[in-house]
Amino acid sequence: MTKITKIELKNTLERLYKKYNRREYIDPDPLVFLYDYDDAHDREAAGMVASSLAFGNVKQIMRSVGSVLEVMGNSPYRFLKRSTPLSIRNAFSGFRHRWIDGEELSSMLIGMKGTINKYGALEEAFTAGFDESNNDILIATERFVDEILNAAGAACSRLLPSPRKKSACKRLNLFLRWMVRSDRVDPGGWNCLSASRLLVPLDTHMYRIGIVLGLTERKQKDIDTVLEITGGFREISPEDPVKYDFTLTRLGIRRDRKELESLNLISIGK
Repeated sequence: MTKITKIELKNTLERLYKKYNRREYIDPDPLVFLYDYDDAHDREAAGMVASSLAFGNVKQIMRSVGSVLEVMGNSPYRFLKRSTPLSIRNAFSGFRHRWIDGEELSSMLIGMKGTINKYGALEEAFTAGFDESNNDILIATERFVDEILNAAGAACSRLLPSPRKKSACKRLNLFLRWMVRSDRVDPGGWNCLSASRLLVPLDTHMYRIGIVLGLTERKQKDIDTVLEITGGFREISPEDPVKYDFTLTRLGIRRDRKELESLNLISIGK
């Protein structure tokens, strides 16, 4: 197929965004859990749980996230504030999501609790590590992860990998997309960061899209590839480079042949 131009790509992405960036296309997606919380403190706590467990079979993801949030009740923020490390471990002792057991999940929740106790909210913790004079969000992301891991007092880095170790940090970038952006899909709640600084949540699907669209030629799905692909989308939408993330994800799930062809992505849907 003839390579699509950036102007054509922009126009097509905008059309698809208007078509697919709607709540009726979300389910099943762990993002749906965030709609249950009007308060940003509750939403960020639920979002950390939902994004951290967003790997594996989607039915298993929804079941695992739902089971954790059910225990945390109607205010995950108050649950963390009021619970002790021991009560958290007891509450999730039988938890299992693929290779993540209750101890590792509890460690992350205890780390979130300690971070909230220190800063008042997860957003404040992220803000504390952010330098407004530096457009690089990675430093703030590293510091945010470090805060939670240090407060955890036990290993939970498989749930919260750091870009310092070259991880693509797909789930953490997904969390930031949910909390920073605000439209018909992403609920928002954070005001500490401009959407222009967000990074693409890179999974296998988005990596293949990046290759086909010529946004990267890298072989590794690491943080450097994230920066390359995000840079390509930033040329199209500088104020919001992850604007089309949900739309492109829906195309892959729905396998809409006509729309995939419009982006030269037909192989993605096979």
